[in-house]
Amino acid sequence: MKAVLAKEEKNWINSMIKEEEIEKYMEDGRDFINDEEIWEKLKQNQNPEPSRIRDILQKSLSIETLLPDETAALLNLKDPELWQEVFDVAAKVKKKVYDNRIVTFAPLYCGNLCVNNCVYCGFRRDNHVIKRKVLTLEEVKREAEVLAGEIGHKRLIVVYGEHPKTGAHYIRDTIETIYSVKVKTKNGYGQIRRVNVNAAPMSIDELKMLKEVGIGTYQVFQETYHHDTYAKLHPKGTIKHHYQWRLYCHHRALEAGVDDVALGVLFGLYDWRFEVMGIVYHARELEKRFGIGPHTISFPRLEPAANTPFVQETRYKVSDEDFKKLIAVIRLSVPYTGMILTAREPAHIRREIIASGLITQTDASTRIGIGAYSDRYTEQELERQQFEIGDSRSLDEVIRELAEMGFITSFCTAGYRCGRTGDRIMSLLKSGKEAVFCKLNAVLTFREWLDDFASEQTKEAGEKVIQKELDELKAKVPHKVYNKLIEYYGRIKNGERDIYF
Repeated sequence: MKAVLAKEEKNWINSMIKEEEIEKYMEDGRDFINDEEIWEKLKQNQNPEPSRIRDILQKSLSIETLLPDETAALLNLKDPELWQEVFDVAAKVKKKVYDNRIVTFAPLYCGNLCVNNCVYCGFRRDNHVIKRKVLTLEEVKREAEVLAGEIGHKRLIVVYGEHPKTGAHYIRDTIETIYSVKVKTKNGYGQIRRVNVNAAPMSIDELKMLKEVGIGTYQVFQETYHHDTYAKLHPKGTIKHHYQWRLYCHHRALEAGVDDVALGVLFGLYDWRFEVMGIVYHARELEKRFGIGPHTISFPRLEPAANTPFVQETRYKVSDEDFKKLIAVIRLSVPYTGMILTAREPAHIRREIIASGLITQTDASTRIGIGAYSDRYTEQELERQQFEIGDSRSLDEVIRELAEMGFITSFCTAGYRCGRTGDRIMSLLKSGKEAVFCKLNAVLTFREWLDDFASEQTKEAGEKVIQKELDELKAKVPHKVYNKLIEYYGRIKNGERDIYF
């Protein structure tokens, strides 16, 4: 059953795409993803010599973005022993840039109205089984109060369908609403300090408006970089059918002054090796144009969704083994980037991949139904969700597991507020200097969270991690810095909040 578009929706669709904001970035009328070239590079770099692979690994350790040919060589690797070297070096790269911290966040879905008809998406316009809803600002506030005041999250990724009711002005209002929330907790207060946004491509003027209200990272997934597949999965007559409008949305964001942008694809729509190559081409294009690459990269796999048979029919499902490989190759290919592993994945897969030391961010206490946090329903309801999640564990449970694995959970958002964003954060990440700032602030924010939200069992595990971190920092940072850390730490234990380097 096809949904009938209202006149207002048709007019809005026709007004959205601005060709002049695409064409100026293209070269000879072509975008920077050349399908034939990608396949040719994958073909040319088959059976790479071990010595070449080891040279590539050393380059990645110097925190340099790999060339497409180098990524293609890694993707063609067959030798299990060399793959183990790849995983080991990828873990060293992550440790060098980000140390042993993991950042946590939660998704907040504000609306599931959508004018698009993507065949793999539960929220597609013609899916009549979905219960449609857009949160009012009061409902957004209630969701944020639960997330910040009861669970203890400090950062969110706020998600919107592409629809006039959830356009740029609504996004602006929800960002302002979320930032306004401040909730009393056991010892301090809960507040969202970073609102990242997952939304449709927007114009430069719209993105400037969101910059003014404090948008965090602007995240848009290309879904698939393969042109023909993209066209088939995103029907004609929809905004999303326009490949280049989506492809260049990060260019427009950076031109508008948004500090950080995030890339990703939905693995399972096309060949995973091609998609990894597309991500590398995209990262290099942003570096070339703006001097900075993606702040984060996500790599979700296709998951079941209500009344969405495409998920079962796709020929490109990614196995767990290949999933681990593609994560390692992305980590090596774009070594400075943050890497996000989401609750789409089941707990045992997340546990294994996080333990391998490649991930920097993950979500927890995840609910993706519209209004699901304040409604307090615990069972998944696919009619309210875009897809089915694989890991519904609480933030407390996930943090306890991370602590037991030796990771410190960081709630730090200081770098963004101190101006360590955009090209400034890139140079700090590539030099390894940002890891020191982040380690200091991770200790402080973890202390906050343990005192305000942790169960006794989690607090006990967290205390051991904090002591280990303090011992490492005492040996690593100047005496003056360490003394300042101990001063800040004591003030937080006494109830002060949001103190940072």
